[in-house]
This record gives sequence, C-alpha cells and structure tokens, in this order.
Amino acid sequence: MVLKSLKSFCSDRTGGTAVEYGLLLGLISIGLLAGLEAFSNSLSDTFGTITNTIDSAGTE
Repeated sequence: MVLKSLKSFCSDRTGGTAVEYGLLLGLISIGLLAGLEAFSNSLSDTFGTITNTIDSAGTE
C-alpha cells in the first residue's frame, strides 16, 4: 500500500510546472529588488544634486 502510494507520488508530474513557475517568479523578484535598490540610490543622489544646485543658485 505504502509502496504503491510512493510510486504514484513519484510518477505524478502535474505539480512540477507550478513549482517551476514559483522558482522563476522568486528569481525575477530578487532581480527586480536588487535593480530597484541600485536605481533608488542613484535617483536619490540625482535629487540631492538638484536640491543643492537650486539652494546654491538661490543664495547668489
């Protein structure tokens, strides 16, 4: 009985696609988070430069 259930479980491939999609979604999410972190730092630096330029132009 247990051996038959184990064989059936090992031969069933219907859930494999869902697992693959889950792994792909996880990898894509990690890549997006890393890219957004780098982009946000760059964007923050750009806004800081613009703010400093406006502040220094206003004091002249």
